[in-house]
Amino acid sequence: MSPPRQSAQQPVAPTEPVASSQSQLALTRRARRINRILADTYPDAHCELDFGTPLELVVATILSAQCTDARVNLVTPTLFATYRTAADYAGADRAELEVLIQPTGFFRAKTNSLIGLGQALVERYDGEVPDRLEQLVTLPGVGRKTANVVLGNAFGKPGITVDTHFGRLARRFGWTTETDPDKVEAEVGALFPRRDWTMLSHRLIWHGRRICHSRKPACGACPIAALCPSYGEGETDPVKAALLVKTPTQVAASA
Repeated sequence: MSPPRQSAQQPVAPTEPVASSQSQLALTRRARRINRILADTYPDAHCELDFGTPLELVVATILSAQCTDARVNLVTPTLFATYRTAADYAGADRAELEVLIQPTGFFRAKTNSLIGLGQALVERYDGEVPDRLEQLVTLPGVGRKTANVVLGNAFGKPGITVDTHFGRLARRFGWTTETDPDKVEAEVGALFPRRDWTMLSHRLIWHGRRICHSRKPACGACPIAALCPSYGEGETDPVKAALLVKTPTQVAASA
């Protein structure tokens, strides 16, 4: 995992406030400029869950609820070697499955979801993970967030993943004022071409994990400080802010 690229110049505060009444065109232009800067800052942004097939990604994403990606990635090698198909999950011994996924937390509920997922895939889709949103969200344990993760990363179909990082940053950037994930997805999606949705999700999540933290964002070390209407919510001194930026090792432990 590579660290964020450092800007050639120190981040600067916005030269003028971003008006709440700005036109949709101005909002769109600013949003796309932010995305371009984040693309340069995080050129290797990607899904941080390990997987090899659509089924593995669905399972890993279900396990990631209230759990770090790093911990899920420690559990899934043994899990994926034991349960290779939807039929394997459908016929799983509940106690054995619970033991394997216990480190991810909420293991009883997640076991219910995984067994139900396997049964639904076998009964409705010949054991294969569907590649349409409206079908994915009917599966046990799969909401819009999980469905968009799978669409974007397993099938190459554009999807916006509104996790806590994405929602927080979208509001800080002034792209939306909504807190409902579905509404956030709709409003942010309207600002970008569909082809950008999946990578946009990765970039915001990476930025939220590394610099734009929930409690104390590193504003003084942020490459998009000049475009951010929330500049100043966190530490603005460049030296102090740099100390708040998470290293790849720190991110891996908390992601």
